[in-house]
Amino acid sequence: MKLLRYGLPGQERPGLLDDDGIIRDLSDHVRDIGGESLLPETFERLRGLDTSALPTVAEDVRIGPCVANVGKFICIGLNYSDHAEEAGMPVPDEPILFFKATSAISGPNDPVMIPRGSKKTDWEVELGVVIGKEARYVAEEDALSHVAGYCVINDVSERAFQLERGGQWVKGKSADSFGPIGPWLVTRDEISDPQGLGMWLEVDGKRYQNGNTSTMIFGVAHLVSYVSQFMSLQPGDIISTGTPPGVGMGLKPPVFLSEGQSIRLGIQDLGEQNQSVRAT
Repeated sequence: MKLLRYGLPGQERPGLLDDDGIIRDLSDHVRDIGGESLLPETFERLRGLDTSALPTVAEDVRIGPCVANVGKFICIGLNYSDHAEEAGMPVPDEPILFFKATSAISGPNDPVMIPRGSKKTDWEVELGVVIGKEARYVAEEDALSHVAGYCVINDVSERAFQLERGGQWVKGKSADSFGPIGPWLVTRDEISDPQGLGMWLEVDGKRYQNGNTSTMIFGVAHLVSYVSQFMSLQPGDIISTGTPPGVGMGLKPPVFLSEGQSIRLGIQDLGEQNQSVRAT
């Protein structure tokens, strides 16, 4: 299934994308896409619905973040060796964890807002992993059973805030609009191997990132297991698994986003995002 949320910000309703690419309303069957609606038993019930009987939704409706009420937005740093090289940082021996504020979450096609004082706003296409069942001290071989599905994430980052202002990376990762997720949550059963997905990102039509999840240092199962050793993972939590090379700060000379530009990115089988860049 491809689950989504549609409508104005703060007024999103649950939906799904049917096999013909038509958005169908799920409001009579789940309150929202998040929390308990991500449990395996809820998915089984939704799979039993006759999608052709569900109400259709207008094609031009806004698509919101694909998960509601995210409890934890966990990010993995330097999870592609070639990205670590372009960033001038050593390849980590263990996953690097940091958090993105949940207030950064936005819809996949909402504008990216350059924060006040920013001179180095950057892009990062990433595979998002959405938790569907509580994970606490899980073994790697069991980790994927705790995953509800996957989504596209643009881990927008302000590099000066992140790397030049002291403290932790969260300052450069958490501005409003710095966490577009979606367009949809693709359930785990539709992705046979999360370690074989092509991913790409373009700015103003120029391809900067062109990678594949197969080159992750730490794969999805390892990450879910690893994180669960330090904190419980709850339904609706998101893990953003790192980015391949081609980010703006790694270019020579570096390239950063400016008002009026457009960003387009996607991951194989998970859909695309399109964002305009605006000043705050």
